[in-house]
Amino acid sequence: MTHTTDRFPAAELTDLPADIRTRIEEVGQQTGFVPNVFVHLARRPAEFRAFFAYYDALMEKDTGNLTKADREMIITVTSAANKCLYCVVAHGAVLRIFEKDSHIADQVALNYRHADIPARQKAMLDFAMKVQQTPWLICDDDFATLAAHGFDDEDAWDITAITGFFGLSNRMATVTGMTPNPEFYLMGRIPRDKR
Repeated sequence: MTHTTDRFPAAELTDLPADIRTRIEEVGQQTGFVPNVFVHLARRPAEFRAFFAYYDALMEKDTGNLTKADREMIITVTSAANKCLYCVVAHGAVLRIFEKDSHIADQVALNYRHADIPARQKAMLDFAMKVQQTPWLICDDDFATLAAHGFDDEDAWDITAITGFFGLSNRMATVTGMTPNPEFYLMGRIPRDKR
């Protein structure tokens, strides 16, 4: 049986358009390695650009009540529900760093309802999971619950958009056989200079 990674090989950096190559090189300089998602999605330059433009719009904004850690937590939990190894490991690593907690990603990926997180984040994740699993059941009560925890309608939009976008990402990573870079497993657990 042929593994999916043989079917969808990663792009070669030297073969990529300059803008994509530059972005990948910059990420590699920042992190010390190139996350596999970049070289796998780069095989289709137009889709790569669209994917990362929307990623940036969702994840790099500095408005609203969602912190960077909140955003990564949403991704980790919904990726676990979608059984996406790559996204759970990669975004779990970033979550550990933002939360400064080496256990948080494992807790929320396995069962966020029993994780050591505030009620605010549990309400946020309840909404995200409803968006991920049964979006047709979202109603005014769900928005009211979010509001009771300090989230407004724009935050609900962001939670929905992040959940939906990473549903796409989870499926692409899983079907293409994307594997997490080994570096992700230690990020937020062991200081960078000791890895």
